[in-house]
Amino acid sequence: MTTRKIEIFTAGCPTCDETVSWVKAIACPSCEVVTLDMHDASVAQRAKDLGVKSVPAVAIDGKLADCCAGRGPDEATLRAAGLDQPIE
Repeated sequence: MTTRKIEIFTAGCPTCDETVSWVKAIACPSCEVVTLDMHDASVAQRAKDLGVKSVPAVAIDGKLADCCAGRGPDEATLRAAGLDQPIE
Protein backbone atom coordinates (compact mmCIF):
# COMPACT_ATOMS: atom_id res chain seq x y z
CA MET A 1 0.00 0.00 0.00
CA THR A 2 1.29 3.44 -0.92
CA THR A 3 1.35 5.93 1.92
CA ARG A 4 1.55 9.68 2.24
CA LYS A 5 4.13 10.72 4.85
CA ILE A 6 2.98 13.50 7.18
CA GLU A 7 5.75 14.98 9.35
CA ILE A 8 4.74 17.21 12.26
CA PHE A 9 7.56 19.29 13.70
CA THR A 10 6.88 20.10 17.35
CA ALA A 11 8.54 21.55 20.43
CA GLY A 12 6.18 19.78 22.82
CA CYS A 13 4.15 22.86 23.75
CA PRO A 14 0.35 22.85 24.11
CA THR A 15 -0.12 24.51 20.70
CA CYS A 16 2.06 21.86 19.07
CA ASP A 17 0.20 19.09 20.91
CA GLU A 18 -3.12 20.47 19.66
CA THR A 19 -1.84 20.45 16.08
CA VAL A 20 -0.62 16.86 16.43
CA SER A 21 -4.05 15.83 17.72
CA TRP A 22 -6.08 17.41 14.93
CA VAL A 23 -3.70 16.31 12.16
CA LYS A 24 -3.96 12.72 13.44
CA ALA A 25 -7.75 13.07 13.68
CA ILE A 26 -8.14 14.11 10.04
CA ALA A 27 -5.45 11.84 8.57
CA CYS A 28 -6.74 9.10 6.28
CA PRO A 29 -5.72 5.43 6.41
CA SER A 30 -3.08 6.03 3.71
CA CYS A 31 -1.41 8.77 5.81
CA GLU A 32 1.63 7.87 7.89
CA VAL A 33 1.77 10.57 10.59
CA VAL A 34 5.12 11.08 12.30
CA THR A 35 5.69 13.51 15.18
CA LEU A 36 9.21 14.95 15.25
CA ASP A 37 10.74 16.63 18.32
CA MET A 38 12.67 19.80 17.46
CA HIS A 39 14.84 19.26 20.56
CA ASP A 40 16.59 16.48 18.57
CA ALA A 41 19.45 17.97 16.51
CA SER A 42 18.79 15.75 13.48
CA VAL A 43 15.11 16.74 13.49
CA ALA A 44 16.02 20.42 13.77
CA GLN A 45 18.36 20.03 10.79
CA ARG A 46 15.63 18.29 8.75
CA ALA A 47 13.24 21.13 9.63
CA LYS A 48 15.81 23.73 8.59
CA ASP A 49 16.37 21.91 5.30
CA LEU A 50 12.62 22.06 4.64
CA GLY A 51 12.45 25.76 5.50
CA VAL A 52 10.63 25.50 8.83
CA LYS A 53 10.78 28.88 10.60
CA SER A 54 8.38 28.20 13.47
CA VAL A 55 6.54 25.30 15.08
CA PRO A 56 4.23 23.58 14.87
CA ALA A 57 4.89 22.91 11.21
CA VAL A 58 3.68 20.15 8.90
CA ALA A 59 5.38 18.65 5.86
CA ILE A 60 3.57 16.33 3.49
CA ASP A 61 5.63 13.96 1.36
CA GLY A 62 8.78 15.96 2.05
CA LYS A 63 7.35 19.39 1.24
CA LEU A 64 6.52 22.02 3.84
CA ALA A 65 2.78 22.72 3.69
CA ASP A 66 1.92 26.18 2.33
CA CYS A 67 0.24 27.12 5.61
CA CYS A 68 3.54 26.55 7.42
CA ALA A 69 5.89 28.31 4.99
CA GLY A 70 7.15 31.84 5.35
CA ARG A 71 6.33 32.17 9.02
CA GLY A 72 8.65 33.03 11.83
CA PRO A 73 10.27 36.16 13.18
CA ASP A 74 11.07 38.86 10.64
CA GLU A 75 13.50 41.63 11.59
CA ALA A 76 11.79 44.39 9.59
CA THR A 77 8.39 43.59 11.08
CA LEU A 78 9.77 43.47 14.62
CA ARG A 79 11.58 46.79 14.18
CA ALA A 80 8.39 48.36 12.83
CA ALA A 81 6.62 47.15 15.98
CA GLY A 82 9.18 48.86 18.21
CA LEU A 83 12.10 46.48 18.66
CA ASP A 84 15.35 48.39 19.08
CA GLN A 85 13.51 51.71 19.56
CA PRO A 86 13.98 53.31 22.97
CA ILE A 87 10.86 54.52 24.76
CA GLU A 88 11.14 58.26 25.32
